[in-house]
Amino acid sequence: MSGFQDTTAFTMGGVAADSAIGAAVEGRAKIFEMTQAAEDAVLAPAEAGGLSHDLRAALAARIARLNGEADLAERYAGRIGGDAALADPANDGTAQDMGAVVAFMDKVAGRTAEVRAEDVETLKSAGIGDADIVRLAELNAFLAYQIRLIAGLRLMGETQ
Repeated sequence: MSGFQDTTAFTMGGVAADSAIGAAVEGRAKIFEMTQAAEDAVLAPAEAGGLSHDLRAALAARIARLNGEADLAERYAGRIGGDAALADPANDGTAQDMGAVVAFMDKVAGRTAEVRAEDVETLKSAGIGDADIVRLAELNAFLAYQIRLIAGLRLMGETQ
């Protein structure tokens, strides 16, 4: 088995290594490897800034749940070493003093067209620095890409 077949996208996409889809995407192994590297970079970077690895995993699980990806959410929830409350979309983050972050992440994940400069200003007012705002946006952007990649793989499998 090739290393790319152990990636989140390949696994969550439901692609069997010995299937026609598995053979077809093997020519794109580098894409899966690079996608996995991007996942590792946004979820567990060497320099986490003000966003712990646990927080990143909880937010990733939350975004996956908001997008109807329960299995992906569970995969990310398994990476949370501490409080997983923020992974639940019913939690507004207020109890964890993360209300502004949760509101921003939910809006970017589900209502992207409604995001305004004021949303970034709200994060700044809550004490979130510019570098961490960029990190939050990177996490959300990666999840949007990954969820679409997984959905595409599933659709390919359904047409066989």
